[in-house]
This record gives sequence, C-alpha cells and structure tokens, in this order.
Amino acid sequence: MRVLLTGANGLLGSNIARHLLKRGIEVNAIVRPTSNLISLKGIDINLIEGNFLNSTDVRKALEGCEIVIHAASSTSQKQGSYESHKAINVDGTDLLLELSLNAGVDRFIYVGSSNAFSPGTKENPGNEYSPFSDFQYCSNYMRSKYEAQQHVLQFYKNYNFPVVVVNPTFMLGKYDSKPSSGQILLMSYRRRFMPVPVGGKNFIHVEDVATAIVNSIEKGELGECYLLGNENLYLSSFYDKMKSVCGYPQHQIKLPSISLKLAGYGADIWSKMTGKHSDFNSVNAKLLSSEYFYSSEKAVRKLDLPQTPIEIAIEDALEWFAESGIISGKMEKL
Repeated sequence: MRVLLTGANGLLGSNIARHLLKRGIEVNAIVRPTSNLISLKGIDINLIEGNFLNSTDVRKALEGCEIVIHAASSTSQKQGSYESHKAINVDGTDLLLELSLNAGVDRFIYVGSSNAFSPGTKENPGNEYSPFSDFQYCSNYMRSKYEAQQHVLQFYKNYNFPVVVVNPTFMLGKYDSKPSSGQILLMSYRRRFMPVPVGGKNFIHVEDVATAIVNSIEKGELGECYLLGNENLYLSSFYDKMKSVCGYPQHQIKLPSISLKLAGYGADIWSKMTGKHSDFNSVNAKLLSSEYFYSSEKAVRKLDLPQTPIEIAIEDALEWFAESGIISGKMEKL
C-alpha cells in the first residue's frame, strides 16, 4: 500500500509518516522545494518536490497511491484577507479531492480541525454533533477549515467518494520544526513568571493523533467525522503540568479576561491603522479567555485513539526542541 501525504514536514505530518512506515506502508510526500525537512530526517519516504495547489505536481505525487491523507493547511491566526486562507484550505482541498477521484484512490482522509465544531464546558464538552458557531466564523482559520470540511462531506455525498474526516485538538510532541503549537511551551520555558489567560483547551499527544489517523485507513467509517483529543485543561492546569515536567514556568500570573480582550481590540485598531496583521487580535483574545473543551469518546471507541498523558507530550516536545537546538542545552528536568 502507498499513501500520498500532504503536509508531511509539519508536526502532525512527520508523525503520520513515521506511523505509516512502522506499518509497512509506503509514503509519497509532496513538499515545496524551500521546505524545512528537519522533521523528516532519517526516514525513508518518497519526497516529491511540488505544491499541492498545482494539479501537475499532485498528479505526479498520486501515481501508485491508494490512499490520500491531506494534512497540509494554513494555520495562520492572522485576521487579514480571508482569501489567503481560502486559497490553501478550501480551494486546495477541492483540487486534491477532484484529482484523487480521477486517480481512483480507495480512501481520502481529510485532517480538519476541532474548531469545525462548537466547543463546550468541562461538564458538557463539544462533540461531532456540535454546530459551527457565529463566533468561530469570525476567525479566518476556523472558517476556512470548516468550509473545507463541508466541501469534503458534500463531495462524499455527490460522488460516493470514500472520505473520512479527522479533527485533532491542540497537539504537542516531537518534530515540531516550525515550531507551531509548541510555541506554548517555548514562550514559558525557563521563565520565572508567566501571564496565564483564564481559558482552556483540549490537549493531545501528536503521536496519538497520528495513530488514530493511520487506524482510520481501515477503521474509519466513510462520511464520518472523528474528534481526536484527550485532556480538557484550563491553561493554568496545563502550566502546572508543564512545571511538573521541567520546573517552568515557576510562577503564574492570572490574566483577567477583560484585560486580554481590551488588548485584542487594541491590536485590531493597530492592524487597521498600519495594515499589518499579527497572530494576536480580538478573536484570539476571546479564544484565550474561553473554555474550548471537546469529547473524543467516538474516536476512542471507533478508531482506538490512544490517550497518552499530556505530561509525556510536554516532555517529548521539549526534549526534541533541545535535541534540535531550538532551546539551548539539554532539557532541564525536576
């Protein structure tokens, strides 16, 4: 069996590639010529230079592939023009669906986002039946991932095309070369004081996500969505876990939601005045102040989604950052 994997050099993609190889599955990975490939160092996959937005490149990469795992996307939190997110996350997915259909692939696994569903509280977490909210529509990233997911599911209905959708929550672990979600660790590592918002989110070890995605090749039900998450944690609890692993951050400073939201609106005004957009804005300020909790009961039951403690995900991520020189010296442990 051979799989075409997009986004192979990202945090999730590099873990998926390793899990596929462990099961004896060949991997075609389409990567841009300028891509940072440190996360793929030492593994035997077929690297095909190109862009998944280019039909000629995709046709070449699809040769001999029975399965497509589409993990590439724009995860930028900037609130500029929606078109830049749409071009990659929606239009790129549409193109890959069409070419995969024409190539006669046996299964198309779309890696969406937990943000395609409304979150909930700890007592009543969101699930695969929670509708997308008006607030989520305000985020270019969330909106584009939701719209791409709807296109995938509609494509399944229109053409009886074998698709499965997986929706990871916030992932941590090895091979985060960008770094992406690991920034939450880097910005607090070796810090004495850390401002901490009052909100929370669902965390999961990236290897657990990769395992469930590879499992979905055989176990995923066509046309179904699966939330891939683990622990619902307030950010203060998350940093308590981080401190138990490495001793940092040493002290938390609770950041009131009103202060964070005012700063977010200030960032919006600055963006309008300068035309420059940052990852921090009023949308993300509200996210950091909110409970973003989900249930992964369906994926645990149907895809055998593992539930590795988040402390191990934190330790694995920090150890890889140290080995890669992203943080200096050997990771300190308690």
